[in-house]
Amino acid sequence: MNGSGKLKKLMFYPLLMILTLVLISCDAFTKQELSIEMVAFNSLTDEERKLIPVSPKDSTVEKVTVNDEIGSFISSDYDKDQVYSITFNNTESDSSGNLTVLIDLDKVTIVGKGFKNK
Repeated sequence: MNGSGKLKKLMFYPLLMILTLVLISCDAFTKQELSIEMVAFNSLTDEERKLIPVSPKDSTVEKVTVNDEIGSFISSDYDKDQVYSITFNNTESDSSGNLTVLIDLDKVTIVGKGFKNK
């Protein structure tokens, strides 16, 4: 192998390492966790999404204790006593309150949804 072949080979390895690092860092940025509001929004049907006049970020997030009202939205086999309640503001109608999605404390599992009473 002549001198220019060795030089090309020596230049190739650092470029390969840099490219690998760039790809790894890009992958880390694409795996960002969704906000809990977006997890809730992604669980909605198209019809429910149309009720949100502004943005999914226009919502109230609360960690709440499961009570009778909230329990009516959740499967009876859900055994935890707290959930996150994401209430989308300005989604109420004449007959119902705001659209609410209930999420497990893991912040990804949807455990129920419905309209809170006025």
